[in-house]
Amino acid sequence: MIHIGSLIEKKLREQGRTVTWFAAALHCDRTNVYKIFQKSSIDSSMLYRISCILGYDFFSEYTQSFDKGVAKKSTKS
Repeated sequence: MIHIGSLIEKKLREQGRTVTWFAAALHCDRTNVYKIFQKSSIDSSMLYRISCILGYDFFSEYTQSFDKGVAKKSTKS
């Protein structure tokens, strides 16, 4: 299962961005950013905004996970 908050935090750190920068880009405070990092799931419109801000398609993480799940089921059949 994907923990999207952890992936968002990881991508932010990889880019060398700060939580303060990210909060400003999202128009929220740092506390809300830390709450996002704790979320295992997230609203799709928020994920789209985050994807645009960080320049990374987080939806592809779900697609890859889905494809792996489908592949596992088809090999069991």
